[in-house]
Amino acid sequence: MILTLTPNPSIDRTVQLAGPLARGEVQRVTSVVSQGGGKGVNISRAAVTAGVASIAVLPAHGEDPFVHELLSAGIDCRPARPAGEIRVNLTITEPDGTTTKLNSPGATVTAEHLDALSRTLLNRASSMAWVVLAGSLPPGAPADYYAGLVARLRGGPAKVAVDTSEGPLAALVDALPGAAPDLMKPNGEELASFTGRDPVTLESDPRAAAAAARTLVERGVGSVLATLGAHGAVLVTADGAWHATPPPTSVVSTVGAGDSSLFGYVLGDLRGLPAPERLGLAVAYGSAAAGLPGTTIPEPGQVRPDLVVVEELDTEERERDD
Repeated sequence: MILTLTPNPSIDRTVQLAGPLARGEVQRVTSVVSQGGGKGVNISRAAVTAGVASIAVLPAHGEDPFVHELLSAGIDCRPARPAGEIRVNLTITEPDGTTTKLNSPGATVTAEHLDALSRTLLNRASSMAWVVLAGSLPPGAPADYYAGLVARLRGGPAKVAVDTSEGPLAALVDALPGAAPDLMKPNGEELASFTGRDPVTLESDPRAAAAAARTLVERGVGSVLATLGAHGAVLVTADGAWHATPPPTSVVSTVGAGDSSLFGYVLGDLRGLPAPERLGLAVAYGSAAAGLPGTTIPEPGQVRPDLVVVEELDTEERERDD
C-alpha cells in the first residue's frame, strides 16, 4: 500500500485554449476541467487507477467537497485539521502542449496544524510499503518539514520517497545523510539548484544529469529518479545509472506527468522489477500522462513500457570529461 502526504493540496483547474496564449486579449476556451489535486493526491489517484491501494493524507475538513471527491474516486482519504480553505491552482494549456501554471500559496499554517498532519501520517506509516511526501509546503511551514519527517520515518518498514522543490528541497539536501530518503525525484532544474550545474545542460545531457544525481546517492539517498522532460529520465542507484528515452508523444499537458513518473517507479518497485525496468515504467507513465489533458491519470492500458528505450550510463566517464 502507498501512503501519500500532500501538505498543500489544491483544486486544479485546467483551461484548454483554442489557440496560443496572448496576453491582454480575449481568447476562446475549448474546455475547463477541475479536480482535487496536489502531487501526493495525484500519486494516490495513479495508484488506485492501477489497482494499488493508497491512503492520501492532507489538510482538509472531513466534509469538504474536496475530500468527498477523492473518496468517490476510490481514494482512502485521511484529512487532518486545515488552516483554511484549499487553494486553487490554474493551468492554461495551449494546443501545442505549452503549459502555463498559476499556483496560489494556500492557507498559512501553524505548528499545531503541522503536528496534526504529521501524526495522521506517522500513525499509518508502519503498515505501508511506501510513504510519498510530495509537493510544496504551505505558508508558515518550516523549510525542513519534509527533512524532519524523513528522519522520523527512516528505519521503519516503509520506503520513503520525496518530490519537492525550492526551499524544502534545499533543506532536505542540507540534512543528508541523516534525512536521506529511499527515493528523490528532482527534475533537471531542481537538480541544478543544489549541484551548481547548468539546468539546460542537465535536462539535455542524460550523462551530466546522472553525474549530478550521483552526488545525492553518495550522500545516502537510495535512488534518484531525475525527470528530464522530452529527454526522458535518468535513474541513479548505488549499483549504476540508466537513461530512458520516451516513445514519441503528442504532448497535450505536462501537468502531473512527473507525479505519474514517480508512481510508475514505485509501482515497478512493488512488482519487484530491476532498476532499468523500474525506470522504463516510470518514463512510460510520465509520457502517457503528458499525452492526456489536464492532470488526467493514465489507465494501465495507456502505459507502454515496451516502447521505452533504456540504456546503461557510465557516469564516471562523464565526470572524467568534466
